[in-house]
Amino acid sequence: MRHADPTPSLPSTPRGSVGEVARLFLRLGLTAFGGPAAHIAMMEDEIVVRRRWLTRDRFLDLLGATNLIPGPNSTELAIHIGHARAGWWGLVVAGVCFILPAACIVTALAALYVRHGALPQVAGLLSGVKPVVIAIVLQALWRLGHTAITSRLLVGVALFALCMNAFGVHELAVLAIAGACVAVVRATASTAPPDAASPAPLLFAPLAPVTPLATTTAGATMTTTIAATTAFGLWPLFAFFVKIGAVLFGSGYVLLAFLRTGLVVERGWLTETQLLDAIAIGQVTPGPVFTTATFIGYLLGGGAGALVATVGIFLPAFLFVAVSGPLVPRLRRSPLAGAVLDGVTIASLAIMAVATARLATSALVDPVTIAIAVVSAVVLLRWRVGSMWLVGAGALVGVMMSG
Repeated sequence: MRHADPTPSLPSTPRGSVGEVARLFLRLGLTAFGGPAAHIAMMEDEIVVRRRWLTRDRFLDLLGATNLIPGPNSTELAIHIGHARAGWWGLVVAGVCFILPAACIVTALAALYVRHGALPQVAGLLSGVKPVVIAIVLQALWRLGHTAITSRLLVGVALFALCMNAFGVHELAVLAIAGACVAVVRATASTAPPDAASPAPLLFAPLAPVTPLATTTAGATMTTTIAATTAFGLWPLFAFFVKIGAVLFGSGYVLLAFLRTGLVVERGWLTETQLLDAIAIGQVTPGPVFTTATFIGYLLGGGAGALVATVGIFLPAFLFVAVSGPLVPRLRRSPLAGAVLDGVTIASLAIMAVATARLATSALVDPVTIAIAVVSAVVLLRWRVGSMWLVGAGALVGVMMSG
């Protein structure tokens, strides 16, 4: 069982406005650098600590649920939060507002790329942002871990999941194994039979492709059905990115593999250089990494292509959250499904920790970047300055240092 959460309980019906949801996620969409782990950390700071829209337990449940469905995890978490705060309109508005700033920025960069044939120089800005992101994520991991890891069993599962992911085990396999371990141990320790009406099968259903082989097979099946001579068109572009959004589990490296097979090898729509530049743009801009699709869409079809590709890759996320979101409270009430959800949540935090460690190796490269990270951590702990302000300050320092 988890610790009692000091944040107040929320009523069963939404009590927020769509406007406040829109304002927050537009701000996050403009300032959330660093990938999914950083996005989740910033959302935890804004949603749980500052605004108290959700308890930390509820936030963790939604985080675990996002890892059970395909698609961009941080965007799906934003969609979940919007639904919890402002109902069905909140679901739509939160996702759109989180995606929109990044999509606009990427479209502008794509236009410059088409005109000049090269990427803008953003290395200086990122050199100041990345150390701040490290401090933000570490603080969030500490707070979320303190709430989620409440027994020796969960400590062991967390360490096991961390080791598995660090040594290359696929993220989905780590989530499945962690969830199964907690469920089996708790079921064995309990003398009561599992609830016959438990919705646990609904929780396990998305975990069917639990290995990298399964994910790769899904991608191969998807791409081999498309002939190499497929002519470019907006509808084929939309269909391709809908399929990507509907089946893709895993990291940005998995996204790269899918895009390379489908767009470079099978269709011949992009060159290798263009694809790598598109991936780089998705990594260095704020907001969802999946806006790589926006860049690709612009290269292939201008503004219309950017819109079609963006809608295509993100549409499944809205549908998956709309279907799975109402199940989360039922899963928590079931002992068996709740145990699986606890295991998945713990594994999610372990995966975040591994991603943060890898980011730190490329972010903390000299005394200046180390100092930025340390100062950011002290400011977060001592004065609780908003993470978005710190990201802005880090970006300014990075630009000044590069100049």
